[in-house]
Amino acid sequence: MGHQTVPVDDDLTALRDRCDRALNLHGPQSAADLLATIPSGTATDHYGDGGVVAELETEVAGLLGFPAAAYLPSGVMAQQAALRVHADRRGRHSVVYHPMSHLERHEDRAPQRLHGLVGRPVGDPHRLLLRADLDGVGEQPAALLVELPQRDLGGQLPPWDDLVQQVAWARDRGAAAHLDGARLWEASAGYGRTPAEIAGLFDTAYVSFYKGIGALPGCCLAGPEDVVAEVKEWRRRMGGTLFGLWPGSASALSCLRRRLPLMPAYLERAREIAGAVRDLPGVTVVPDPPQTPMLHLLLRTSPDALRAAVRALAEGGLWTWQRSMTTSDPGVQLVELSVGDATMALPLEEVRRAFTTLAG
Repeated sequence: MGHQTVPVDDDLTALRDRCDRALNLHGPQSAADLLATIPSGTATDHYGDGGVVAELETEVAGLLGFPAAAYLPSGVMAQQAALRVHADRRGRHSVVYHPMSHLERHEDRAPQRLHGLVGRPVGDPHRLLLRADLDGVGEQPAALLVELPQRDLGGQLPPWDDLVQQVAWARDRGAAAHLDGARLWEASAGYGRTPAEIAGLFDTAYVSFYKGIGALPGCCLAGPEDVVAEVKEWRRRMGGTLFGLWPGSASALSCLRRRLPLMPAYLERAREIAGAVRDLPGVTVVPDPPQTPMLHLLLRTSPDALRAAVRALAEGGLWTWQRSMTTSDPGVQLVELSVGDATMALPLEEVRRAFTTLAG
């Protein structure tokens, strides 16, 4: 969509801390809130071995239907490691992905600079990657990376049959199929399928824990045992095998168990919010209706007017966003709404009033 993030307004931070309600996700989480997601009886690990790290890896592997999983401190590291393994095994260097992929937009060309991989964006940045878009790829890639849902398109999902065909395209060319499942938990609700049904289409899958699940930062990379073993070697080479990985793992395990079952209800609330605001002047819901427990809202207002509206709502005790994203139209601002515990607790009438204010 070509949007850029508006810088943080530091003056809002104090107001945010005084708010007693929030619109987005689970609301602002303090250090105490996050530390409370680590059970007091957590068993620690030693450089990633044993303890709660092993417990989390076993549970995630089971949830995704893979033989093994590895915990890593960041998704950037996890996906680079997995793609490096796939590339080395095939003696190829190119990775096919959507132009709005995280690898293309948010990693400072790290796969190219660190691993000699070559990104091959395919498709239109403003719509989902579909099987037909892959017909224009003549080379034999190392991997096809598919992001589910497509975050920068408002959490959209490709049709299931088309997704199956995309993976088949990769397999027919001897390429790996890798799932960027940073929000796989949300995709599971959107498709009405288990995480294992979705991840099972792919050779490897990455899942995040700090986004919709609301845990401390960290992720898992799941796949066959031999691939995961190599990913752990790359984790060590890239400095990710810390002396203790237990804080993020423990937080992930407790938040996953608590919030994964709530994803269908989060999706239902996303659709209720879309229904409550779609008729408001200056508000456009993307996609409409939402396909996952997240959506984008385009607000026909100026950056200054939006900041003033955010401040006014915060002064009334409702926290919305620290920042918005600009679009190619200076008169349209974009905000991303992910549904979580705070969103669920907010009456729809208050959500509608909030967007009336935000849209000016």
